Amino acid sequence: MTRKEMKQRAKTCLGGQIFAGKWLIALVFVLLVSAISSTASAITFGIASLLLTGPLSFGLCFVFLKQARDGKEMSFADLFKGFTANFGDNFLIALMTSIYIFLWSLLFIIPGIIKYYAYSMSYYVKADHPEMDWSECIKTSRMLMKGHKFKLFVLQLSFIGWYIVGMLCLGIGVLWVDAYYRATEAQFYDSICGRTEKEQTEPAEQTA
Repeated sequence: MTRKEMKQRAKTCLGGQIFAGKWLIALVFVLLVSAISSTASAITFGIASLLLTGPLSFGLCFVFLKQARDGKEMSFADLFKGFTANFGDNFLIALMTSIYIFLWSLLFIIPGIIKYYAYSMSYYVKADHPEMDWSECIKTSRMLMKGHKFKLFVLQLSFIGWYIVGMLCLGIGVLWVDAYYRATEAQFYDSICGRTEKEQTEPAEQTA
């Protein structure tokens, strides 16, 4: 899919209206994860965030990917699925990708950025293939992102204007943009996985 098609499909999945139910629910999910992560980091000086980042990141990817495929409303139970299903793998994906990116960044910032994009689909892979362990998810993400890192970078750049507008709305508008971007990123994952338009409009049997 083109960037325009990804964004259009994302808007459709979110209900098409920024104040519609689905978009607002997605906004609440993004805000909730951000608030939990920020609070845990501030109170425990970052220690608890190490345990929360992986499961919460997985939860966001899971709910947005599921909605991208079945178009239904998101579930709070699914958002916290990362704590009840494969917690260890979700934690290790967060920990190991952070370590890898840090080590590559020591060779100058560019290698670290490249690895960030290489590992960016790890949670989506885990959502699609719960039987894979953390290392397989990271490896699969690297394979999927070969030839697609710059595409994701450009996709992210295309949201800069939206974020600027969001900041002008007392910063609150950024929440709507975050939900929009997350929904588009899920479409990006499906696109690089080679899912057809028909498959993208059918419920995902593998996402569990």
